[in-house]
Amino acid sequence: MHIALLTPEIPHNAGAIGRTCAVTGTVLHLIKPLGFSLDEKYLNRSGMDYWHSIDLRLHNSFMDFLENFSQHSPSGILYYATTKAPRAYDSFAFAMGDCFVFGAESSGIPESILKDNLERCLRVPMREGSRSLNLSVSAGIILYEALRQNGFPALSGSGNFKS
Repeated sequence: MHIALLTPEIPHNAGAIGRTCAVTGTVLHLIKPLGFSLDEKYLNRSGMDYWHSIDLRLHNSFMDFLENFSQHSPSGILYYATTKAPRAYDSFAFAMGDCFVFGAESSGIPESILKDNLERCLRVPMREGSRSLNLSVSAGIILYEALRQNGFPALSGSGNFKS
């Protein structure tokens, strides 16, 4: 699976999503411009010292991301997370290799991209009048649904509690 963050602004959201990617073996794509530095010293100060275990791919633009994704994951489908989507995330059937694209915290995914991909726009249901969930929470909800649909491949199925 893949998660792509289009112009992420808040390092702690990217860090939380990065941690989710690390524990699930999910590829994380960061699409520039970024609202934070990827300098190792900065990441460590932000509590993101596990980034060495993430399959992180940096892209200079959305077009660069699209070209690279189609070359490396030709069967993967791009899904776009937005509060504007008519369909909830649980109405889709996901496959390994699919990618979930999330926009900047302040503005979301540009409408031009959403309009070109309406059939693949999805949302996490919320109460009427609510603005949005935290980006990292939304990413976790959607990713774990996709992993659940595919039997949680390569993830441990049991904890270590001893009775």
